[in-house]
Amino acid sequence: MISIVILAHNEASVIRSCLDELLGDLGPNEIEVIVVCNGCSDETASIAGSYGSRVRVIETSIASKSHALNLGDKAASGFPRLYLDADIRIKGRAVRQIAKTMEEGKYLAAAPAMHMDLSRANWFVRGYYRVWTKLPYTQEGFMGVGAYMLSEAGRRRFDRFPDIIADDGYIRVLFERFERVVGLECVSVVAAPATLRELIKIKTRSRLGLYQLRREFPALFAREAATKRYNAAFREIMKCPWRWPYVLSYLWVNLVSRHRARQQMARIGQYIWERDESSRAAAHCRTDQDYRGSNGGDCSDG
Repeated sequence: MISIVILAHNEASVIRSCLDELLGDLGPNEIEVIVVCNGCSDETASIAGSYGSRVRVIETSIASKSHALNLGDKAASGFPRLYLDADIRIKGRAVRQIAKTMEEGKYLAAAPAMHMDLSRANWFVRGYYRVWTKLPYTQEGFMGVGAYMLSEAGRRRFDRFPDIIADDGYIRVLFERFERVVGLECVSVVAAPATLRELIKIKTRSRLGLYQLRREFPALFAREAATKRYNAAFREIMKCPWRWPYVLSYLWVNLVSRHRARQQMARIGQYIWERDESSRAAAHCRTDQDYRGSNGGDCSDG
């Protein structure tokens, strides 16, 4: 049985879409779904509970993703095990396919490929992602995708999820490249922020998570950092002149988010989780079939 642990903090606007996508393709005997509502003050728990025996709901007053991960992980019984953010949409059949890959035993960690839903994003946000998604580091997966799966052997690699912001970054650096795989035919849909302000908020959080990861796990971080290659990717991007304005957007967001993250790192103990509210303003209903092939081609922008 595949166990799915869903992390939810005030996700009433998106939790139904998340669960409908999962449960639509999987039978009750195939999966165990656990929604961990952490520090929720909205209707997240009652909506998840409306699915009856197909979804187990755990509630905690502590608004902490790492705490929720450990609660859900302790309650889960099956492998492989998927850890999923509640604002991410992934089809049940994609989960089944990733699990099949994991059961072959070659990989310890897996993640779906990411599709950025830019339908509500403004020009600056679109420009940023049209550069960011072309970078090799991004295309290798796990970062920003909101979902990853571990085999039983992979889960034994560590004791508890550490109390850090970037749990996905931790999983990525914990396993070497040959131990993890991205399921290119398995898509998770990530809704992009609508505005530049919201984008800077989540990119600041991402950068802060990397700074914290480097501080807490320096050896793992250094091993991963040594594999990053940006020069060739930028050369390919610059071959398409119409992308040059996008590069300016990308560089501006990086500059501002790095500055904000350095400031926040100095008071990391008082950090208040920043998240994008614009992408949660309305439920999304497009399926993974709508996205396949939309970003193909060296100079295509979808």
